[in-house]
Amino acid sequence: MRFSKLFLPTRKEDPAEAEVVSHKLLIRAGYIRMIARGIYDFLPVGWRSVRKIEQIIREEMDLAGAQEVRLPAVQPAELWQESGRWSEYGAELLRIKDRKGGDFCLGPTHEEVITDLVRGEVKSYKQLPINLYQIQTKFRDEPRPRFGLMRGREFIMKDAYSFDTDEQAALQSYDVMFETYNRICRRLGFEYRAVEADTGNIGGSRSHEFQVLAETGEDEIVSCSQCSYAANVEKAEIRVESSARADDAELKALTQLATPGQRTIEEVSKFLKQKPAKLVKTLIYLADETPIAVLVRGDHQANELKIKAYLNAHTEISCRELNLAADVEVERVTNAALGFAGPVGLQIPIFADLAVEGLANFIVGANAVDAHFVNTNHGRDFEVRAFADLRQARGGDLCARCGGSFESHRGIEVGHVFFLGDKYSKAMNATFADEAGHEHAMQMGCYGIGVTRILAAVVEQNHDENGIIWPMAISPYHVTILPLQNQDEEVVALAERLYAELMAAGVEVLLDDRDMRAGFKFKDADLVGIPLRINIGSRGVKDGQVELKLRRESDHRLVGIDEIVAEVTQIVRTSLATAKEAALS
Repeated sequence: MRFSKLFLPTRKEDPAEAEVVSHKLLIRAGYIRMIARGIYDFLPVGWRSVRKIEQIIREEMDLAGAQEVRLPAVQPAELWQESGRWSEYGAELLRIKDRKGGDFCLGPTHEEVITDLVRGEVKSYKQLPINLYQIQTKFRDEPRPRFGLMRGREFIMKDAYSFDTDEQAALQSYDVMFETYNRICRRLGFEYRAVEADTGNIGGSRSHEFQVLAETGEDEIVSCSQCSYAANVEKAEIRVESSARADDAELKALTQLATPGQRTIEEVSKFLKQKPAKLVKTLIYLADETPIAVLVRGDHQANELKIKAYLNAHTEISCRELNLAADVEVERVTNAALGFAGPVGLQIPIFADLAVEGLANFIVGANAVDAHFVNTNHGRDFEVRAFADLRQARGGDLCARCGGSFESHRGIEVGHVFFLGDKYSKAMNATFADEAGHEHAMQMGCYGIGVTRILAAVVEQNHDENGIIWPMAISPYHVTILPLQNQDEEVVALAERLYAELMAAGVEVLLDDRDMRAGFKFKDADLVGIPLRINIGSRGVKDGQVELKLRRESDHRLVGIDEIVAEVTQIVRTSLATAKEAALS
């Protein structure tokens, strides 16, 4: 492709709305343009990279035995009503009406549609297992679209769905997809972690997220330094070596102190000259309509997923939804203004994190304005209904699996695999007949990977101060040729010759044939991020040499004109082959 013909409008300045590197660079380098908040056009170079990502995914999905289909983006409400998600999914579901008043939605996901398809065609165990996938546009009406392609409203996703006869077979299908996603991430060259995760509003009982490590990632994850365990901080299980308070601990007299205007952990800690770990937060939640109190150490964060799971598994308290109580409810329960809640005197069930169990003489709100208790102790000053793992994990915590230490990371979720069981098949009557003719609900799995989010995640891990650094496998072009003196006929003729010879060898080439200064071309080349660059100058032509520069390296090297085509072709082929081999490692 000739740069003079390519629609590639680069920019010098960062867009005002961009917050993260990938958003800034993909706009500046001419890959995307915003048409509305969270909705983007893909320009030619951007679309070339997207198509290459899709191809990697297709190759690995086909290798795993999945079959590609194409499902409609517009879905009838009746299917979502069958599954129960029409009312449960929330405001992210963009609901629309046709001219006859019929209810539809723009699909954020396709569990209902694929289940409807399979239930209509699969009737016997002999037709199972089956795994169907598609690569298609989705729409989720995000309340705060941000970070460019990482948190958009319209995006491209690959979603796959497996159907099996029983749970054991379904978990085998899950494992196949789990390893397929690992292969995809390795082919893309990601530094990533496959982490245990919550199933969210998709449902199901087992799930893993594929998190690309990046400082700008929205998700917090931990991984064990000694074993393979990794999870997001909401899911991660923590080992507490000894949570019980020492029997000989001296329990000092409970004392109320004035703390005027000191509401937050940071304010109270500084005011009383105590570390946050010496304070205990009292959080008032509504479990459905039932108020409860949850205690966590001042330097820890409560984990609402764990709290909800504990209530449902170990108590009679129903908890379909868990929400922090509104200010007026907190004041009703504690008889104090917000910021001074404490467990002493509370008349609602109190649950505490395991880290609180070992504390003695700690500090809590006094349920009175501008006051806190010091030397507070559970069992004497208030009763805890149960101690449990109710907090978010963090770096330095101990792994529940092996006792190793957690390392903390930030991640960008690019893929998510779920074991759904019969959540959708039972609700939508997707059944099959076994050998004896008995009907059973199919066991399902769901596997999503964000194609356009991958584009952003790659940039987050592959850039420098000058621009993008594409891996060869998904770069829009493999090599760019820069003739540095457009008035020199020999320079231009050599550029044209190499352009033709490299394309004939199967290399994807971008020829910068613009009548621009060399410095301008260099800046655009670094910004756009093509992996290889051939610089052709007048002096080099006379000496029979050109400059070959790898985008990842700061220096260039001289290569003979007669050798450059073979060398570039070899670099490209080796790089692409290495990426494929990485999938098998």
